[in-house]
Amino acid sequence: MALKIEMLRGFATVARSGNLSDAAQTLGRTPSAVSMMLKQLETHLGEPLFETDRKSKLTALGTFVLEQAERELQQFDNTVKAIEGFAKATHGHVRIATVPSVAGTIIPQVFSRHINDYGNVDIELRDMDSSSILHELDRDRIDIGIATMGQQNVGLNSQHLLSDTFGVICAPTHALAQETGPVTWEALDNERLIANSLSAGISAEPSILLHEKALLSAHNLTSIMGMVHANIGVTILPEMAVRASNSAGLIFRPLAEPHAKREIHLLRRADSTLSPAARLLERHILEIAAEISQDTLMGMSS
Repeated sequence: MALKIEMLRGFATVARSGNLSDAAQTLGRTPSAVSMMLKQLETHLGEPLFETDRKSKLTALGTFVLEQAERELQQFDNTVKAIEGFAKATHGHVRIATVPSVAGTIIPQVFSRHINDYGNVDIELRDMDSSSILHELDRDRIDIGIATMGQQNVGLNSQHLLSDTFGVICAPTHALAQETGPVTWEALDNERLIANSLSAGISAEPSILLHEKALLSAHNLTSIMGMVHANIGVTILPEMAVRASNSAGLIFRPLAEPHAKREIHLLRRADSTLSPAARLLERHILEIAAEISQDTLMGMSS
């Protein structure tokens, strides 16, 4: 007969209770059933576990078995708790990487509303550019990615998260800040453009020509906004990126180009299954993103 965890649990309960009736009540079984289980255990071991039939005093073997049983029961119960918690999304480890604009807008709203839903889930959040996110997904170093889709998207499952409109950002004293409405490419012909990796992704021909003659470029949003604040030039950024950066006091005017949008996707590897906790986080991100509309992201238009 092989020892079973419930035999150890029954013995430990009797040993702690000091009698069969109280132990049986705790275990939800009859005293006779508990007594039979103890006899099976003693028969298997070949030695008695209690000094008398009253079960109030342990033998030397009983003391040793109790010590080992309680240690094993604690480990077993912790394992069961961890397994059940993982299945219910209250335990686990989720690795997520997102573009900074989403890290500074959608993700805080997700955790503000749902942080108690994750219990003991270890969530690792990193912000990086889209190409780095795709690279991390390819290397299976993250579970969820939030990025702009690239040309190399083989092996990825994608859900469209939101469209982010590009606009011109300038200082409040700049000439463009004195007008309202969308800005045309022609209006930017004679402006000093502070190019960046996001604006360089706009495929419209006027944008390509504008970036080819740009003498200033920066990749860090803090540096970009600092130069715009100093009225060194203007830049072009998606609205969410502006909202997530140090943009207080700056003016945002949307581009007249209707296709100047950044499409952000929720990504994961097609050949892997997300954990319950990761699926829960994914669902919450989609819910928050669905609630966000472009006309409420920020009121920077003049």
